[in-house]
Order: sequence, then C-alpha cells, then structure tokens
Amino acid sequence: MADTSWTRRRFALTSGLATLALPLSRASRAVALDTEATAGAKEQTGSQERWIELASIHTGEVVKATFGKQSGPDSATLAKLQHLLRDYRVNEEHTMDSGLYEQLSDLAQAAGHEPRFEVISGYRSPRTNAQLRSSGHGVAERSLHMEGRAIDVRLKGCDCALLRDLALRAKRGGVGYYARSNFVHLDTGRVRTWNG
Repeated sequence: MADTSWTRRRFALTSGLATLALPLSRASRAVALDTEATAGAKEQTGSQERWIELASIHTGEVVKATFGKQSGPDSATLAKLQHLLRDYRVNEEHTMDSGLYEQLSDLAQAAGHEPRFEVISGYRSPRTNAQLRSSGHGVAERSLHMEGRAIDVRLKGCDCALLRDLALRAKRGGVGYYARSNFVHLDTGRVRTWNG
C-alpha cells in the first residue's frame, strides 16, 4: 500500500510540476518572441531612415540630416537645411519643399553613391532672380527656386550626366542639365527637361 501511495503522490507531484512548467514555457517563449519582434522592429526602423549631406559651394557650410522615410525631416532639421539653402546673396531664407530632400536621397541610392551633394543654388529671392535674368544668366522668370521648390546640385563621385538620367527616369519633377557648369537642376514641379 505504501508503495502505491508513494507512486500516486509522485505522479501527482510530477503532473503538477508539468502543469506549472507549461505556462512558464509559454511565457518564456512569448518573452523570446517579443524580444525578437522588438529587435526586428528596431532593425526595420533603422532601415526606414535616410540621410543626406548638403554642402554649399558659396558659403562652405555643410549640413548632414537624418530623417525617417515616411516622416521626413523634423522641424529643427528643416530649419538647418533651409538656412543652408538660403539666398546667400541677400541672406534671405524661404521654406523649402521637403520633397527635394527625399528626391536627393533616392537619387543617390539609385546612383550607388552616398548622398553627399554640393549645392550650387537653393532658394533664390525674386530680387536675385531678376538680377540674374537681366545680366543674361538664363534663369526662368518664374523660377521654382523662388518658391523653394528647386535645387541645383552635384552628387559627389557621380557624373552629372548619370544623375540627370536617373532623375529623368524617376519623373518626380523638372530636370535641367547644365553640362558646362557641371550641375543638375531638380525641382518638384511638373515633369519636364532641358539643357542649360
């Protein structure tokens, strides 16, 4: 009898421990899955970031900006980029279309280069635009530079003709190619192209 009772107790104890172990096993599995999901989310978030570096050839200023693919640059980053892209001739700033930054990042990626750009021109005040037109620089009377929707750039390490071709394929706005001055005009207006 004693042996049977001992076996029953042992069986009950073993069953009880197994029953307790099951939720613990599930809990530890859930924690492991949660940890993997968190790590995966962090990894995915990291891959959702983009960056660009803009260097003004006129002022020597450089701004490196990191921002989310979906969210775009935050207000502090936009302010830094806007300051760099000001009309340096009259020290005047204007809100810039953030679509330009996304476009630059995507073009650099398509070209297989780091997104490091030399900026020839960003915002252009109406006064500067009029002066450049009157002195024969061939700028458009209603230039999108005056609206903060255009930028003239070179991508470091990339031939400007290739940058132009990639921008034309992307069809995200106007693309002007200035071979003699070695830069590409990009804007967020209607799709069109020209050579300067």
